[in-house]
Amino acid sequence: MRLFFVHLRPIIKLTSRIMGLFIKKPFAALEVEANESGSKTLKRVLGPWGLIALGVGAIIGAGLFSITGTVAAEYTGPAITLSFIIAAVGCCFAGLCYAEFASMIPVAGSAYTYSYATMGELIAWIIGWDLVLEYTVAATTVSISWSRYLVVFLQGIGIDLPPEWTACPWDGGIANIPAAIIVIIMSLFLVRGTQESSLVNNIIVFLKVSVILIFVILGWQFINAENYTPYIPANTGTLGEFGISGVFRGAAVVFFAFLGFDAVSTAAQETKNPERNMPIGILMSLLVCTVLYILFAHVMTGVANYTDFAGQQGIAPVAVAIDHMGPTDAAGVITPAYPWLNRAIVMAILFGYCSVIMVTLLGQSRVFLSMSRDGLLPPFFSKIHPKYRTPAHSNLLFMVIVSIMAAFIPARVAGEMVSIGTLFAFTLVCAGILIVRKSMPNVERAFKTPFVPLVPILGILTCLCMMVFLPADTWIRLVLWMLVGLDIYALYGVKHSKLEEKVSRRKGLTILNAIGIGLSVLSVITGLWHQQTAGWDTDKTLLFISFVFAFTHCAFYVWRMWKQTRTKA
Repeated sequence: MRLFFVHLRPIIKLTSRIMGLFIKKPFAALEVEANESGSKTLKRVLGPWGLIALGVGAIIGAGLFSITGTVAAEYTGPAITLSFIIAAVGCCFAGLCYAEFASMIPVAGSAYTYSYATMGELIAWIIGWDLVLEYTVAATTVSISWSRYLVVFLQGIGIDLPPEWTACPWDGGIANIPAAIIVIIMSLFLVRGTQESSLVNNIIVFLKVSVILIFVILGWQFINAENYTPYIPANTGTLGEFGISGVFRGAAVVFFAFLGFDAVSTAAQETKNPERNMPIGILMSLLVCTVLYILFAHVMTGVANYTDFAGQQGIAPVAVAIDHMGPTDAAGVITPAYPWLNRAIVMAILFGYCSVIMVTLLGQSRVFLSMSRDGLLPPFFSKIHPKYRTPAHSNLLFMVIVSIMAAFIPARVAGEMVSIGTLFAFTLVCAGILIVRKSMPNVERAFKTPFVPLVPILGILTCLCMMVFLPADTWIRLVLWMLVGLDIYALYGVKHSKLEEKVSRRKGLTILNAIGIGLSVLSVITGLWHQQTAGWDTDKTLLFISFVFAFTHCAFYVWRMWKQTRTKA
């Protein structure tokens, strides 16, 4: 790793004089990194089918088996199928852009690496930190839902887990212990090795797809057309609660259900012939899952009324739907036609969730690995296990973080946070294609995004539109997360960047400080927006936190700007 930085130092030095914090990672460096081999590098073990399975393993999970019910009950009603279609369209635009990047920059790190090569270091840090949020909260969401399905399964065989230990404090419990345990188990699998993890994932994916097809085929005959009336329930008077705005909010929330193809791109350095196989893995996994999502949502809201998915039951919508698959007597009591199916499918879902958690944790650690290799995070996180050839330190770090979050964070909050992080990342990737077509027109790529600039522009607009319809409290959490990330970059990454490690005073610090001040102002705005939406007589904890973050960070970045001025003088 150090060797290619030595060879490229003259190019980097010349570029840094001009670019500063917006210095781009030379394409030659990426090519060297992509072709690295040896005991201290990641092991190439994945082919096209392994990548498709990896994508499907990540995509089919939380979006389908957990938040689908909650979204239908709170935002869309039966029109959740439209939400999936809207999300899929936006995802298609982003997926085409991802495929081009993956074919020309086959390096671990996904959108972080792509933006480093096209938009510069500061933007790369922002999107990398956003990806960390995306994968962290995705794994958290899925593990929470896994816990709920475990409770349902054990109840079916006469075992009742203490409710205080299967729910977070906000859901009436103390801690969600099963959610934390499954995160720990999957993390240890990842430490063991990518090839072994991929084999387990392939088996689980086969089981998971089979379960969905069985659910659709058996449930189709019990669809009650009355459950589709009204197809789009009337808006309650609040933006995003049913009506057309609810459909768009639903699309924004379920968007993270398509996270899988993004996870595929993080495994570029563990892929055989990545220039060819990465686009196949990304686009095919997206296509397969889109069809399955739409069929599933249609059957789910057809066999049960959308109101039946409200509350805790919505976290396990499949179990609710299966209970409605059967004949109804004169008293309106439903006798399930397939009592065995509930247990079988719930058990299959439990195994299926394991693959989702494993893949998202894999993507998370690979992004951290890339950021650490570039010097933006401590070198501790880029160390490869000598025996298993995996980034074990990163895996173990996130094992601790995600397990704690899974134990204490509600599912709704986690799901919405994943969506906004995913949408933000996809927006920047689409923008990156517009840039790379101008800045790198002659770089060889095995796949090219069609209809440029139309497709990237539509991708940007679709993602931004869905972000607008997310709840205000989700925006607060995104802004606060970005402020924390900017702090880390300002205090560590700026000084230790491999591309400018010999530069004592980097250019672009004024822009960095201005972004910090801008995010501080945005923290106040989103805090007030949330409180206005929720009502001024409701809990003001988030408003208080947003104000504290705003004033402390504004003072910090103003001080940095003043210090910078004094240094120049």
